[in-house]
Formats: sequence, structure tokens, C-alpha cells
Amino acid sequence: MTTTAQGSSALDAAAVADALSREDCGEVAGDAGRRAQYSADASNYRQVPLAVVFPRERQHVLNALKVCRRLGVPLTSRGAGTSTSGQAVGSGVVLDFSRYFNRLIALDPQARTATVQPGIVLDDLQAAASEHGMLFGADPSTHSRCTLGGMIGNNACGTHSVAWGRTADNVTALEVVTYRGTVIRLGEMTRAEIDEAIAADDERAHLIGSLHRLAQANLEPLRTELGRFPRQVSGYALEHLLPENRFNLAKAFVGSEGTLAVILSATVRLITPPPARALVVLGFHDACAAADAVPELLRHRLLALEGLDHALTDIVTRPETRAAIDTLPAAQAWLFAELGGARDELPELASALSRSAQGASGFTGSEVITDPARARRLWRIREDGAGLATRLPDGSEAWPGWEDAAVPPDQLGSYLRGFTQLLDRHQLRGAVYGHFGEGCLHVRINFDFTTEQGTGVFRAFVTEGAELIAAHGGSLSGEHGDGQARSELLPLMYGPDVIALFEQFKNIWDPDNGLNPGMIVHPLPVDGNLRVSPGRTFLPLETVFPFHTDGGDFAKATRRCVGVGKCRSAGNRGDVMCPSYRVTLDEKDSTRGRARLLYEMTQGDVITDGWRSTEVRDALDLCLSCKGCSADCPVGVDVATYKSEFLHHHYKRRIRPASHYTMGWLPLLSRLAARMPRLTNFVTGSRLAPLLKRLGGIAPQRDIPRFSDRTFLSWFRHRAPSGPGSRGPVMLWVDSFNNHFTPEVLRAGVTVLEDAGYRVHVPDGTQCCGLTWITTGQLGIARRIAERTVAALEGAVHDGMPVVGLEPSCTAALKSDLPELLDGSEAARALARATVTLAELLTGDAPDWQPPRVEARSLSQTHCHQHATSGFSADSALLHRMGVDNNSLDSGCCGLAGNFGFERGHYDVSVAAGEQVLLPAVRAAAPDTVVLADGFSCRTQIAQQTDRRGTHLAELIARALPSRTGA
Repeated sequence: MTTTAQGSSALDAAAVADALSREDCGEVAGDAGRRAQYSADASNYRQVPLAVVFPRERQHVLNALKVCRRLGVPLTSRGAGTSTSGQAVGSGVVLDFSRYFNRLIALDPQARTATVQPGIVLDDLQAAASEHGMLFGADPSTHSRCTLGGMIGNNACGTHSVAWGRTADNVTALEVVTYRGTVIRLGEMTRAEIDEAIAADDERAHLIGSLHRLAQANLEPLRTELGRFPRQVSGYALEHLLPENRFNLAKAFVGSEGTLAVILSATVRLITPPPARALVVLGFHDACAAADAVPELLRHRLLALEGLDHALTDIVTRPETRAAIDTLPAAQAWLFAELGGARDELPELASALSRSAQGASGFTGSEVITDPARARRLWRIREDGAGLATRLPDGSEAWPGWEDAAVPPDQLGSYLRGFTQLLDRHQLRGAVYGHFGEGCLHVRINFDFTTEQGTGVFRAFVTEGAELIAAHGGSLSGEHGDGQARSELLPLMYGPDVIALFEQFKNIWDPDNGLNPGMIVHPLPVDGNLRVSPGRTFLPLETVFPFHTDGGDFAKATRRCVGVGKCRSAGNRGDVMCPSYRVTLDEKDSTRGRARLLYEMTQGDVITDGWRSTEVRDALDLCLSCKGCSADCPVGVDVATYKSEFLHHHYKRRIRPASHYTMGWLPLLSRLAARMPRLTNFVTGSRLAPLLKRLGGIAPQRDIPRFSDRTFLSWFRHRAPSGPGSRGPVMLWVDSFNNHFTPEVLRAGVTVLEDAGYRVHVPDGTQCCGLTWITTGQLGIARRIAERTVAALEGAVHDGMPVVGLEPSCTAALKSDLPELLDGSEAARALARATVTLAELLTGDAPDWQPPRVEARSLSQTHCHQHATSGFSADSALLHRMGVDNNSLDSGCCGLAGNFGFERGHYDVSVAAGEQVLLPAVRAAAPDTVVLADGFSCRTQIAQQTDRRGTHLAELIARALPSRTGA
């Protein structure tokens, strides 16, 4: 009889964490914050663990298992937590391999193999392999953060499985340890090797002997029921135990979802990719027509054949991605076919493929893309699918649950039509995309988990979906595994004899049921442990920000994060998210970790004290408020706004950190300092500086910026306008940073604008966007300041005057924060529409203006807030017109980020973020290279950490103008 280790609920989390800590298991956490962060993965499911363990070495894993056995606690292995099926969450101990147990152990170019620890990220393995011209064949869309251990657990496949197979096809050997502590090396075995292993008469012998007897007694079902087509991933892969498959225990282990043993290391096969690739985009009337075309297209030598529906592309709002979508052939669905080979043969291969597609019903057109940069932009649409599809165009939530069913490719069109009818019958919607070339579809569906009726519809739908899959000879899972999402449905796909075989297989490996119980066999219910449940009551939390896109529901806003983990990517080109995670590699510092904690706060279960939560406060401490997540997260999780909201309530009627008073009130304090700037600079640069920093909550390592002898406003109001002003008036936004610290930037802006034919105005009085109060969560004051600003600019905006911002953070506040803060104010929305950057004005409103020719090289740092709201395309176009050879750095955040890098306790993370790309690039730049940085924070970080000075775009232009003396 199978025993179980699931009876752990009576154990105290603190006691479990204490026991693990005493046994040297690595880093152990049992606090509420850490347990909340690991309560969910990328699925619909939620289980709060008793403790989380981060092993640093092999012995830590063995020790953790020993403690779990002694306490009778189940153990769940976890990589990046990107599973959509619920197999990366558990109610016992979660063993997270991704943080420390993630090294490349060996790479043998001659043998074409690599041996890795289970926590290594796929992209890190690919980078090491690429140095030898090789790669690992399986490449899921989460390649920038998924771990090899997780890929082995789910038998991940990815975009190129048509050519290079699944993870199982690329694993040669595994070293694993069972729940009872038996360490065993797995691979293929001859009959002689099996006999020799059994003769040893130890725990390993018992395991191998039992598995061999199981296979020999069930040859027929193993040959006829399993391994019928490549994407048959559901259940255990027992077909690899057949004699003709050389009794390959390593391959049979792949896809077992952490239910059999814990991986200690893996040896994988590497392949050599073709020298060149071409992407052929094929358009169709609808996804069903695209599916019908697949069998014929597979006659060609393809590396990939991916499909996506217009329902997915309609969701995209990010300007760069939207622009890429708009270049696709006119269609309602597309196939992305990738070809590989010698560069000179690709045109003919692409032409032949296009001719085949032309004969398909519903074909609308094609395009061959050989530019790698454009191909990457298009592939990004597909890679972001799992995140994009979580919100439908109308803003409604969509969920996994029927995430990756697969059928033989010749059944794909029929299955997709039946699936569409099933959606219609239940009045559900979802965006279809996926691996059409292998009959595997991904879809997120607008299930309503907030009501009993909606949850009932979910159960009915997935049950009927399982029956539909079985009727088409398919698999409930095509690569993501069964988990809690599909394990209960397996009897609809397999007969009772096969289900019994699975149970026997699990029992041989794990008779105590201590590893990931409830997955594949003895399943948890498909509608149990739901993350969103009608049976759970949220805390009543009122907010200052309206959160309109989430129906005014803060809980719904925080659960925008469905866990796909793009924020855990350390090297996403062109992305900012998430600077602190890139430094610490700690889940709590990721966008996902913070959003998850905030969501748990709304539940009042693990995090019990709402806005007063110290766990949430601590998790938000290293958030730079860079707003990178609002643009880079596929579903627009905006932790900067969530943080402002939280800090507002957390410190309401309480003493705040000193930095909230010094840097939060900086615009007002700067006005006072401007009356005696020399005295202020003398004091802040004197021996009193350390005391002032300590009292002000400022990092001791930071130099306090020097106030200018004369503010820009003082200069501007004592000068006469220059130039004809023939283009009409423009309002120059005078931000506090440049006004008080670097007025030369604003003066340069005046020079450029007047040269372009504008008559420059500035707001009456001294106005502020309120950003420093917003980022420190002082929203009551920020709202009053915002109201004053909007009122001051209302007349000019009404008259059609553009508002030009030179400081990206303040410009972004005018464009995005103020309309939200002043919800319902049409004047604030009008101001947001009128606000532009200097480059946007000059390229959009004055295209006939000839900028000066600047024969120079530059490297540019895009400010995070500009990245999130405007992007760099207008700046890039203007620099190109000027003749500047610009290198736009893929550097992410500079690390200073307004008040963040100045606050005590943040210096190390702040500098480390800058050191990832920006600061080394600045130091390495040739002396005559211009370092462009529009953000005051960016220029300050550069000045304090290098011997270079950042230059604003306005300064670069003004210096080259004949009238540059005006600047």
C-alpha cells in the first residue's frame, strides 16, 4: 500500500524551517514573505509551502531530503517557477535550484555534451555552447529564465522541436536522488548492464530490477499506447523502457515532473545549428486554415513552424512590438516557418516553401525575412505569447488550464475546429498560438474563477476538451506536463491498465509519495487549490490610484502577474525590467515576486496585516520605481505604481524613513537652497556632509549634487526671446532637477527650440510634476501638486501649445502618472496628450527643420521612464538626421533611478545595476565619443562612477548650432 508524506499540514512552518537550518541544507526560509512568494507558479494553482530551501551544493540537497523524510514532509523541486500546470508549487518544502545550484559543470566539444546542475538557465547553457558553435536543441519561449531541471521535469520542447526534438531526445544521462536517499545514475542500459546492476543487491539494484520487471511484463501497452507521436508528453514516458529503446532510464525519467527523484546533475547532447537561417511568414484567413496547411508544409526541411492568431496580436500595445506586427502580411493568422542551411540555398528553399503554401486554402500572402534583427522582433511576438494572452483585448483576464494540448499534425485542423466549437458552446474566448508544426496549441481562456458557476464551467470545459483530444488521438499535454491542471483527466486519455502502470512506476521510485504528491498519479482535483477562488474573501483595500484597466480592483491589478517570469531574465536585449533582480537574482526582487506578495497581501492569508505588512515593505525596498515592468512585462504589471500605492497606505499617519522627507521633498528644499546656493554647497561639501547624509537617509558613499549658482528660471525671466518664433509657441517644462542642478540643459533646450522656430514659454510660478512625492508614496501631497500644475498649464494646453519635457522622469510623470493621480480630470488627460520629448517635437512637428550636422560617435543611455512611455525611436531618428553614429546601449537601468540610488542601504545594488552594462561601456568608450544621457539620474550615476560626463541631447544639438553661445 502506498504511504504518503502529505500529512504535513499539522507541522509548524517555523519548526520545519528550523529543522532544515540545523541540518545544513543551504539557505532556508520559513518566513511569511518567502512562503508567499513561492505559493504559485505560472499556473492557476496556489499552495503555500512550509519552507523554501536554496541549496548551494549537492550535499545540501541530500540533507534537505533527509530532513523531509524524518518529518514526513513532501518536497517539490522548482526551477524558474514558469510551469503553467501547477507542478512547481507544493504544500511542503520547495527546493529552489535556480538561485545557487546552477553551474555548468563541464562542456566537451568533442563528445558534443554538457553536464550541468539542474538550476542552470537555458540561455546560460546556450551561451557556453555557442562558443563552440553548438547549442541545446530544445528551446521553449521561456529560454531566458527556464532551467534545465524544469525542462527535464516537463519534457520541454520549444520552437525548434520539429528539427531538434524534445528535451528527452537531448538528454543522455542523469544523476538523481530518491526521496529515500538513493543516488543513482540514469542512462541507457544493455541487458548485461541490467543484470550486473541487479546482482549488486542494493537499493539501486532493487530500483532497476523492479523497473525492468515492470517493462517486461507490459511490453504490448508500452509499444501501442505510449510514444505514438512526438508531442505525447502526458503521463510517464515508459516507452523508453522497451528493449528496442535500450531501457533508457534517463529518457523515461524526463517528463516525470519531480515525482520520482530529485535531479543532481544532467548530461545533455549538443548539436550544431545550420550556418544561416531565413524566416518565412505565411498569412491565412484564420487559424484553422493555417492548421490545414501544416501537413504539406512539413514536407519541407523546416527548423520551426509556429502559428499565431490575430486574437493574440490584437492584444499588443507596446509600440515597438506593435510596429513589428504591422509589418506582417495582411491576414488573420500566420505561420512562422524557419529554414536553415547554407546562405546561398536559403532563397530557393524559401521560394519552394512559399509555393507550397500558395496551394493551401485560405492562404493570403507570404514574406521572406533574412534580416536577423527584424526576425528577432517578429519572434519576440511569439515568445511573449504566454504573457500577452493573459489579457484579452477588452482587458478581461485569461488563464491557462487548457494550455498545451497536442494532436498529430494531420489532425490539427480538425481538432482546432472542434476546439473552437467547444469554446463557443461554453461562451469562452482565447487567443490561439503555438507549435503548429507538431500539432501543439497554446491558449489562454477567459475562465471566471471568481464565481462558483465560472469554476464549474472551467471543470466542464477541460473535461470535454480532454474527450476531444482523445478522439483525435492526441495528448492532454504537449510539453508543459500534466501537473494539477491535467493529471485528474488522464483516465480520459489512457485506459485503466496504463493508469495502473503509471501508479506502479511512481510507487517503485517513491513508495512514500514524498515527491510532488498529487501530480500525474493519485491526482489533486483539477479545480482544487485555485489561485483565484470564489471561496476566498479579499481584504477590503481602498486605493488612491484608480486602476481602471483592472476595474478599480487592486487585487486584480496585482494578479496581472501570472508568473511567466520574464522579469527573471537577466539578459533580455532592450529591456529594463527588472534592475534589482538582475543584481541579486533573488525571487523577492523580481517583478513577479513583488506582485505575488502584493496579491497575497490582498488575500489576508499568509500576509495578514494588509497595508501595514513589513514583508511587502521589505520586498518593495529594492524596487527602483524605474517603470521598466510597465513596458517590458507582457501584461503590463506596474510595480512602481503598486509601490507608490503601498507606501502611501503603509506610512499613513506614521513616521516615514528620513529619505522620504529629504528626497521626497527635494523640489521644495531645492527652492530654499536656491536662495543661498553657495552656502548650501559649502555645507554639503564640508565635514558636516556625513552627518547630513546620516540624518537625511542618504547613502554615505554618495556625493550630494551641487546646486547651480543661478537657476534656469532666474536666467530665463531676465532674457529677451530670440529668433522669429514662426512655428508658434511651445511650453518648456522646467523640471526641478535641471532647474536647480543643471540649468545648462534647459538653456540648451531653449536655444534648440528657438533655432527650430518656436517661441519658448515657461509655466507661471514654480511648478512641479510631483514625481518625488509619488515615488515615495506621499500621494496626498502629490495630488495637490499635480492639481496646481495642471491648472497652471491648462490655458496653454487648451490653446494647442505643446509641452516639451527635457527630464524623462518628469515628462513621463506628466504623460502617465498625473492622469492616473487626478482620475477624471480632462485637463490632466489633455496635458498628457500635449506632452512630448524634445526629439518627438522636432521629428514630428518640425520635420522640415534642419538640425546641425554633427560628425561624431555617441553611445546613449535611454532613461527607464522614457523607455516605458515614449521609447527612443524619435531620438534615434533625430540623431541619424544629424549624422551622429549612435550606439544605443542595451543597458537597462542606470541604477540610480531618482531617489533610489541615493538612499541609505541601496548604494551597492544601485552601482551593481550600472556596472552590468552602462558604466563599463562608458569607461571603454573612446575619449571623443559623446555619452548621451537625458536623465539627470543617469548623468549623475555616470559622473559619480566614471571620469566621464553625460551630455543631454539638447546640449549636443545646441553646441553645434551657429547660435550655440546662447546656451
